[in-house]
Amino acid sequence: MSPKAASGPDAPRPADQPAAAPESSMSPATYELAKDELATVVAKLESGGLSLDESLTLWERGEHLAAVCNRFLDGARERVEKALAAADETE
Repeated sequence: MSPKAASGPDAPRPADQPAAAPESSMSPATYELAKDELATVVAKLESGGLSLDESLTLWERGEHLAAVCNRFLDGARERVEKALAAADETE
């Protein structure tokens, strides 16, 4: 008789199967939402008490959220630069 495969939330997942995202896997619609969710992720990681898999899943979400925040900030920077350039042209 072969041993029964573990199942349930504590069962190890295959290496090629990604862990489920702790929050929505979609990107937040605004910078503020992304920043707030990132702060929540950081607080959860800093509080400890998570399994390695949970920690890695949160870390991956945090990396995604940091990239989203950077894209929003890059877009805002570009808008400011364009506005400043347009103001210089009209003077």
